Amino acid sequence: MEFSQFTPSEFRSLCDSLAAKDEDIKNILDRYDYPPFWSRPNTFETLVHIILEQQVSIASALATLNKLRDYVGEITPERILSLSDEEFRACYFSRQKTTYVKHLAQALLDKQIDLQLLETQSDEAIRTTLSRLKGIGNWTIDVYLIFVLKRSDIFPIGDLAAVNALKQLKNMPKETSREILIEKAADWQPFRTVATMLLWHYYLSQRVKK
Repeated sequence: MEFSQFTPSEFRSLCDSLAAKDEDIKNILDRYDYPPFWSRPNTFETLVHIILEQQVSIASALATLNKLRDYVGEITPERILSLSDEEFRACYFSRQKTTYVKHLAQALLDKQIDLQLLETQSDEAIRTTLSRLKGIGNWTIDVYLIFVLKRSDIFPIGDLAAVNALKQLKNMPKETSREILIEKAADWQPFRTVATMLLWHYYLSQRVKK
């Protein structure tokens, strides 16, 4: 199936291409330079990490992941399924995220999903496969497609940082609808992923500035 990806060597030239067409994107580059090339390996641990990031701060999720690493060593499905709920709580897991991570671990062991196989599939096929799993919705899948598989044209409409950065960058009202935001992001096709990384960079840089 066809899909579009980008590589680290292409990243800055893609940023430049977007900046040439969008003055607001150019302003991000002029003020804050290029974003980091955010990347994660295609592993069970990465998906656990993304689940932990659901609706909490990046720092909080990383603290929980590090606590789990310290406790079990390598994070594998087998080791996850050997833990009791009490052990999960000791690693700062909520009851809900304990359930999600256990379900993911079992799905991998049962070969309901194959992470290496996902690398060869279309964005839509990946979304269909992963959305069958408990606790994995569009935001989690968007982050996986962006950070792990480097799919080129993803805009995570459920990501508050990206959405708020878009509103601020384009001077859009706080109450701007989801439909209008998606329409605005469509201007960056077929490289909405690169634009999203620029939005995150803008959002984080603005926070540091404050």
